[in-house]
Amino acid sequence: MKKIITIDDFIVAGISGIGYGLGFKIPQILGYEEWQCGVICLIVGMALDKITSAVVFSKAVQSSTANRIMTFLAYISICTAIEYAFMSWKDISIEDYAMEGYAYLVVPAILGFAFSMALRKYRIWKIRKIYGDGSNGFIVDNQFEKSEIDRFNQQNQQIHGEFDKNLAVKTKTGCFVGQKEKDTIFFAGIPYAKPPVGELRWKAPEPLPESENIFEAKSFGASAIQVDYKGSVLKHHRQSEDCLTLNICVENKKTARKKPVIVFFHHGDFSYGGSADPLLHGENFTKIYPDTVGVTFNYRLGILGFIDFSEIPGGENYPDAINLGLLDQIAALKWIKENISEFGGDPEKITVIGFESGALSISLLAACEKAKGLFQKAFIFYGNPLAAYETPETSRNLAKKLLQETSTTNMEELLQISTEKLKELSQKLLLNFSPSPTRDGKLIPVDFAAAYRDGAASGIEFIIGIPSNEIKIFKSIVGNKKYEDFMSKEFDLLLRYIDNINPVGAKNVKAYIDEQSTKIPILKVKEKIYEQFCALNLYFFAKKLAEGGNKVYILYWNVKPLIENLGSGTIDVLATFLGSRKAAQIYGNVLNRDIAETLQKLFKKFEHGDELKLFNNEIKGINAIDWKNFPNALIVSEKSFKCEPIADKLTDVDCLREIFAE
Repeated sequence: MKKIITIDDFIVAGISGIGYGLGFKIPQILGYEEWQCGVICLIVGMALDKITSAVVFSKAVQSSTANRIMTFLAYISICTAIEYAFMSWKDISIEDYAMEGYAYLVVPAILGFAFSMALRKYRIWKIRKIYGDGSNGFIVDNQFEKSEIDRFNQQNQQIHGEFDKNLAVKTKTGCFVGQKEKDTIFFAGIPYAKPPVGELRWKAPEPLPESENIFEAKSFGASAIQVDYKGSVLKHHRQSEDCLTLNICVENKKTARKKPVIVFFHHGDFSYGGSADPLLHGENFTKIYPDTVGVTFNYRLGILGFIDFSEIPGGENYPDAINLGLLDQIAALKWIKENISEFGGDPEKITVIGFESGALSISLLAACEKAKGLFQKAFIFYGNPLAAYETPETSRNLAKKLLQETSTTNMEELLQISTEKLKELSQKLLLNFSPSPTRDGKLIPVDFAAAYRDGAASGIEFIIGIPSNEIKIFKSIVGNKKYEDFMSKEFDLLLRYIDNINPVGAKNVKAYIDEQSTKIPILKVKEKIYEQFCALNLYFFAKKLAEGGNKVYILYWNVKPLIENLGSGTIDVLATFLGSRKAAQIYGNVLNRDIAETLQKLFKKFEHGDELKLFNNEIKGINAIDWKNFPNALIVSEKSFKCEPIADKLTDVDCLREIFAE
């Protein structure tokens, strides 16, 4: 990654040092007072620093190494000649002058670097004190004060009196008054559909009526009813069936030009997650992406979002229950498209970004007719459509189990079950029935490979993110006690999926597991197979999109975790793109500023439709980056950025590679 001093930094530092030195020495010789010499020194040094930086980091100079070296030699020659002439004229020791001049620049730089490293070491020490070796997964229960949790759970109210009109935005469904945080105005808990409660439980989202009412938009809406895993922050946030809300983050600076919009789909596994997660707070969002409007939102999860009642008496009146979470997402995107211009956003420039279940959702919506035109670009990290169920079997079994657990016999009786009871059952049932969308052939295609190849997602540009060490994040979320059962369940689903698409491949995978389990624990073998199969599946997804004419870029995240047992993937990448230093620390990591700055600049180019190239003048201290599209990938590690093919890097298991061979 970045080096402390590069040739470019050396040129700028050298010329600045000369400037500081001359700026102090000449006035001193001419009889100025010390404080006056200091002021002139700063002015001359800073001016030379600015001018030199503009020249050295210009595209013309950075276009080739030869130009950089020639510029370096020219600057040194000119400045040395000026210095030598002045020193000879005043009979001053060149050696003493040089040491004195450079001390003004070098010593503060070294002290600043030492302070920055000490601060990083302190943060790492604090994290290790909390997490140890990370074997207990994410520890979130002791990282929040009661006052923070209370503030976290406040609710918005309707406003009947005076309000700050500078913080108010009128939409078709009401006027919402946000709150100012530094240079940002944050609007939280804005409803985008009718509350899906009472008779609307398990029904498709319905649009809100137009309204002139005025509401607070200062607090997050309730999270969806979900499983409270050990490592989930949202178990400390209020949950409700009335969860269809979104949050909008804008710069406190109005412009006539409409800004691009980024919509974040939260991570999880369709049984937990929400927009109130600290990873999505984006306290630095408008600083990193000043010309962008940011949006996060909630949607229904688990037994309230993905369940099939088709074989339950009365279930014919609930045909959408199988993919309600996806319909919620479409409703949110439609609300955004219709109203975001009031917040300064451009409804024709919407980029969606999702992780885990959010990524899977986006990959499904990309080929969904009802979502056509709702977004133009997509960044998908660790989620692809082939992970959705091909048949409704699991969702139907979940519905039958729900009836059994509640001692009910039909939909009318199910509607009488309390929210609290459904919450309790979510905790119990969803460990054995993984909730997920179903490729039903109605809302979303069954054969996604064919659909993408035939151009179902045409017009959308993609970044597909593949992690190398995601599996341990699952363990960190669910906790040690549940992880082995969780992994066994997920692995059984994986084997069933492989058996459906390639029976011979499934047989070979089982043989590989039997062979390897004599050498290492079977859980480790399953983890390896699961991780590498998912990576290959994502690559296959990217390939089908490219064959359908989409421009596709691959991001391969190969960054080592700070704490090995916590893994590195979704949590770190999301914190990196949003610059969420505090959230990264909550989840046991320290933000790598070099990686963050580089990827943020690349993502801004992606969002704005520019070429994914970085010249040396854009990111000081690293080599230029030319992120080429599929089959190449941008490989990110803590040491470097590389762009090269990765097909042969995703697995060392031959039987997995053969499954995807065409």
